[in-house]
Amino acid sequence: MLAKTFGCSVFGISASMITIETHVGQGSKCYLVGLPDSTIKESIHRVESALKQMGCFFPRRKVVINLAPANVRKEGSAYDLPIALSIIHASEQVNFTDLNDWVIMGELALDGTLRPIKGALAMAMEAQERGFKRLILPKSNAQEAATVKDIQVYGMESLDETVKFLRGKTTHTPYQAETFTRKKIDFAYDFSQVRGQQIAKRAFEIAAAGGHNVLLIGPPGAGKTMLAKRIPSILPSMGLEEAIETTKIHSVAGKITHDELVDQRPFRSPHHSISATALIGGGTNPQPGEISLAHNGVLFLDELPEFSRHSLEVMRQPLEDRVVHIARAKWAISFPANFMLVASMNPCPCGFYNHPTKDCTCGTEVVQRYLNKISGPLLDRIDMHVEIAPTEFDELRGNAIGETSAQIRLRVEQARLIQKQRFMERTNVHNNAMMSSEQVKAHCQLQTKSEELLRYAMHKMQLSARGYERILKLARTIADLAQSKDIQHIHLAEAITYRNLDRENWSG
Repeated sequence: MLAKTFGCSVFGISASMITIETHVGQGSKCYLVGLPDSTIKESIHRVESALKQMGCFFPRRKVVINLAPANVRKEGSAYDLPIALSIIHASEQVNFTDLNDWVIMGELALDGTLRPIKGALAMAMEAQERGFKRLILPKSNAQEAATVKDIQVYGMESLDETVKFLRGKTTHTPYQAETFTRKKIDFAYDFSQVRGQQIAKRAFEIAAAGGHNVLLIGPPGAGKTMLAKRIPSILPSMGLEEAIETTKIHSVAGKITHDELVDQRPFRSPHHSISATALIGGGTNPQPGEISLAHNGVLFLDELPEFSRHSLEVMRQPLEDRVVHIARAKWAISFPANFMLVASMNPCPCGFYNHPTKDCTCGTEVVQRYLNKISGPLLDRIDMHVEIAPTEFDELRGNAIGETSAQIRLRVEQARLIQKQRFMERTNVHNNAMMSSEQVKAHCQLQTKSEELLRYAMHKMQLSARGYERILKLARTIADLAQSKDIQHIHLAEAITYRNLDRENWSG
């Protein structure tokens, strides 16, 4: 007898529909065809054990299981449940009247319980797009998948429970998508805890308001990492669309630790020993890298020169296009990478080059070699270069409490609201840092006095065309924070101060 049901294969961050066909006939062997990987081939043993636990048997006849289309390689353990159900039906142990109307995925334990799988949200999106109305997943994945509209998602705990449900012996209510609300988040790090560092705080407020990349340069112990950890506390809350995008990426990567949408902006901080593949994504089974896991959030690279040159250089294209394209001999794939880069570094190996009170022990060539680890093209893509000076004793011992992150975040959200209204007709632009050249010309008009200042800065600082645009984007963000419709002279002047590409003057 022939049985047919449907599942999904996840490739990158998208899913494609897979047909699971099972035929039981004369013979004595089990054949699993359709380019399955070793994980799927091992599923036969898990299925056999799970069937015995619920009182069924694995047929001692010829069993052919086909995963179609046969020219697409399938990977992962999520095919256990549809294979088990199709075997039960094809061997005539149980008759399912509408098995081919379902999309079913789930990993089986030996006792028949269902374990969570990766990519549930992507699977639900594919099923809905293909016109399916019902989906069965492990219970721990159901709430995540229920975010997709116009499809009924049922969460099951075991193979036995699934069989009873499909036979009509039990009833289950499909999961309902929870109303997306911006939850109040208690951040462990707050800007009110920071003593001094007013220039750095101002820079971070501008960066958060416009989504700009930031490089922090300063001596050891000046507070670079401490400041960077507080950035999430001033970023605006995520909207529903951003939450779904972020959840989809994290689900495919197996980073979901609960059954709800990711409602907090990611903050990824990989170690400097990370490989280029782990940073941008890829691998034999393509997985999103750190820059994609930081999508709609922050990627913090501490001790930037300690990262391998190759790892840093592969970020140049994603920083510009906000998407990473990876091509190999047999496949090509794209991962979203709209992140805010925050990086920190010392001005030299010992950390005290041009320090106001301490002497640098590094030779000139050593300093230059250290700074040259950060290439000019990568540095040019970082909007703001902020020097972090050591905090004075009086500031450390003072009792003055600075602004809280909540106060700063309020101004950031007001600036983002202005940008949302400005780019209302452009669905792919959410902040000033994402503006195209045409949008820069339209929204960053300057007065005559400001034009002269920018012309002087271009000549004096030898800025590239990219640097010119990034200064205008920064100035636009500063004007938004000031609730100003036009970019004033003072806004442009402040933006220029953050464009310090002269490495010899980095003093921390």
